[in-house]
Amino acid sequence: MNDISYLMLRLVAGISFLGHGLVRLPKLTAFSQWMIETFSKSMLPQSLISPFSYILPVAEFTIGILLILGIFSPKVIIAGFVVMIILMFGTCLIENWEALPSQMMHAIILVVLYQFISANSISLDQFFKK
Repeated sequence: MNDISYLMLRLVAGISFLGHGLVRLPKLTAFSQWMIETFSKSMLPQSLISPFSYILPVAEFTIGILLILGIFSPKVIIAGFVVMIILMFGTCLIENWEALPSQMMHAIILVVLYQFISANSISLDQFFKK
């Protein structure tokens, strides 16, 4: 994978994470209430859903910014993958099969980014190495 292709793939993932977090942050309480209601009939207790619903938009926003900038890339990619695994698990528990392909695509993009991390030359990681 060449450096430009890697940058484009990193930006695609970053913009998606950033966008998800950005639109949820201003309406955090409403998003949390929606998530609690959505998972009310799942086997997950509200004591897990409520804190996660507040953490998720912040995590998405932060991961998005860091991916776009290309800073702390290996750790950020792993963090993004962990977020996607948690989301996929929750999606399966509520049988929201329509959302699963998008989440899987995000996870696959993150795996590819991690696999080819040596192509991450157009990034703040490389700038700070010098």
